[in-house]
Amino acid sequence: MSWSVIFYPGNPERRERLIRKSQELRELMKNNFRATNQLIEALKEHLGLSFRPVALNEKATVKENCDVIIERIHEIQAEVEKIDQKMKAKLEPTLYEKLKKMSLSVPDYQLLSGSVGAVCGVAGSAAVIAVGWLIKNEKILTTMRSTFGLIKTTALAAVVVGVLFMGIDMIISAILGGIERDQLERALEEYDRALEEFRPASEKYQDSITYVRMRLEMGQ
Repeated sequence: MSWSVIFYPGNPERRERLIRKSQELRELMKNNFRATNQLIEALKEHLGLSFRPVALNEKATVKENCDVIIERIHEIQAEVEKIDQKMKAKLEPTLYEKLKKMSLSVPDYQLLSGSVGAVCGVAGSAAVIAVGWLIKNEKILTTMRSTFGLIKTTALAAVVVGVLFMGIDMIISAILGGIERDQLERALEEYDRALEEFRPASEKYQDSITYVRMRLEMGQ
């Protein structure tokens, strides 16, 4: 008898829901990795910052993949903090607040270009846009990092990413490798709650990176 029949007897709807949510997790992770690499490329092109790209490893567990992207976002945030502190010290308070809110006039861009060049070694409106986005959206990076941290503590943390598309029996079997059978129901409920947070955070993260990439293209 299969695991799906044991845990969800006569309830194919719940079985299908677990499959869909597992596949959704993989797609969200895949898109977040892609968005992070797009951000890394933009930061290198417009600010001269170098970070190693991230890759979703289908043979690694959900937790291992989460650790990879959490580390990279943390590295980006550490650089943002340095830039933020230097810009705050260098700029007149009103201009710094304008940069932080990205409410800049054409003269503001001209004033900021020299300051950004002194701090980052790259001047121009695109560099100003990139710095402004980083400072303004630091919270989005923090949220993305924390939700990945939440996902890596769920029931699916020990599941190999490639298994998420292999059907419910494989998924449940992998989960049961790390917990007792009678804990499965509660563990899956916790996963559901984590996914409810991860979904909107991922969408906001991806949309924000798409937006700044469009602004950078227009600002060149």
